Amino acid sequence: MSYGKMFSLMKMAADQEWQAYTKHEFISQLSSGKLPEEKFFNYLIQDYLFLIQFSKAWALAVAKADNLEEMKLCAGTLNGLINFEIDSHIKLCASYGIPQSQIENADEKHNNIAYTRYVLESGYSGDFLDLITPLIPCVLGYAEIGKNIAHCKPENQMYQAWIDTYSGTEYQSLSRDVGALFDNSVDLRLGMHFEDSYKWASLKKKFSKATALEIDFWEMALR
Repeated sequence: MSYGKMFSLMKMAADQEWQAYTKHEFISQLSSGKLPEEKFFNYLIQDYLFLIQFSKAWALAVAKADNLEEMKLCAGTLNGLINFEIDSHIKLCASYGIPQSQIENADEKHNNIAYTRYVLESGYSGDFLDLITPLIPCVLGYAEIGKNIAHCKPENQMYQAWIDTYSGTEYQSLSRDVGALFDNSVDLRLGMHFEDSYKWASLKKKFSKATALEIDFWEMALR
């Protein structure tokens, strides 16, 4: 299953970081069922706070878009985040006795702030590509992780629910749409010889940085 040409090129350019991110110890422990529950709850709470800021970034992408098709795809992704992914976090936490008020009032950890504000600052100061590129590692990284561990069947139903979410048809479909958006947005702005452009080199750095910040997020969850 492909998530697009541009994503594949970015991933290859940042292969070391990408492998460390998608095959992190956090994922290994989660997929095997060995992850301590308190660490998973810590992750869920921080990821809820992350997704709030992430949603703002996709809302900004609607404003940064140059055509109606881009606006529709970004708005659809924003809708998926707010009404699907964030909602699933709230329901999962509630099912284990963690109320929404506790999640909303939790302290946002430094690693979380560093990642989300990096993405938002890139969007505020740059153009559509500057914003979309550092968003890609999260959306498509989780899709790839979900696909990689879809066969795992941990006894802990919390972890199984997480695996089912990101390996499921709905999230995989959304991710393919985002991959297509990335392909089309690069083609529209950088053209046939995009790899020779200064902008492409800059975007690769943003992708690599966002991937490194994803690794830091897993590390934060394990601590």
